[in-house]
Amino acid sequence: MSLFEVRGLRRVYRSSRQDVIALESLDLTVHAGQRLGIVGESGSGKSTLVRLMAALDRPTAGTVMFDGLPVTGVPERRLGFLRSRVQMVFQDPRGSLDPRMRARDIVAEPLVSPIVRRELGEFDRAQRVREVLDEVGLPPDAGDRYPHEFSGGQRQRIAIARALAPNPDVLIADEAVSALDVSVRAQVLNLLMRLVDDRGLTLIFVSHDLSVVRHLCPDAVVLQAGRIVEAGPTSALFSQPSHEYTARLVAAIPRFRSRL
Repeated sequence: MSLFEVRGLRRVYRSSRQDVIALESLDLTVHAGQRLGIVGESGSGKSTLVRLMAALDRPTAGTVMFDGLPVTGVPERRLGFLRSRVQMVFQDPRGSLDPRMRARDIVAEPLVSPIVRRELGEFDRAQRVREVLDEVGLPPDAGDRYPHEFSGGQRQRIAIARALAPNPDVLIADEAVSALDVSVRAQVLNLLMRLVDDRGLTLIFVSHDLSVVRHLCPDAVVLQAGRIVEAGPTSALFSQPSHEYTARLVAAIPRFRSRL
C-alpha cells in the first residue's frame, strides 16, 4: 500500500538576484512499512523534499498525497491527520531543542497541539512522556533536566522521543546522525533500527552518506540537483550503480565507514 505519493514536485526559491531550483519535476512513492533512504550531496534537494512531504514548506508546483489525502495546499488546521502520523528528527539536536525547556516538556510538545490530541483521543500526557523516554534509553530523571545537561547523543535521543510521543506511523530522519561522532552515531542508528522494527514504522532516512543508508534502508533514491537520478535496492546501488553520480558517491565512501 502506498503511503506517500509525490507527483511533479517542484520547488523554486525566489530571490532578487537569482532563482534557485531546489526540486524539479520529482516523482516518488513511499509504501507503508518501507525503509527508504534519500541520498545525495549537500544542495541536492534532500531536505527540501522531506520538508514538503511533511508540509513544513509549500511547493512551487506538484502535489503530495499522504494515505490518499492531499497535503499540498491544505491549511494547517486540516493537517491533523498528517501531524499525528508523520514526525521528523532533524540533524542538530542542539538547534532543534529549546534550551529553556526541560526534556519532559520538549517531548510533550507535539502532544499539546489540539490537532494531534483530536487525532489521538484520550491519553495520560505525563505517562506517555515517561514511556517514550524509557523507550529511547534515557533514565527516569531525564525529564527534569535541560538540553545542555545532556551529551549530543542523548539530545538526539530526546529528539527521537519527541517524534515518537504522538505514536506516528512515519518517521522522517533528516541527517539525524551526521552531527554525532562515529561511536555515538552507531548507537543512535541501532536505536533507530530497533524502534522502526518494534513499532513497524515507515522510515524515510535522509543522508549524504550511502554507508549509513545501507545500514538502515533496503531501498534508496539518489538525488542530484533536485532530480532523482537512480532508485532501487540499496544493495544494487552499491554493487552495480547505473548512474555515474551514484558511482561517485559509492567510490567516495572510506572503506572503514562502509562497514558501519
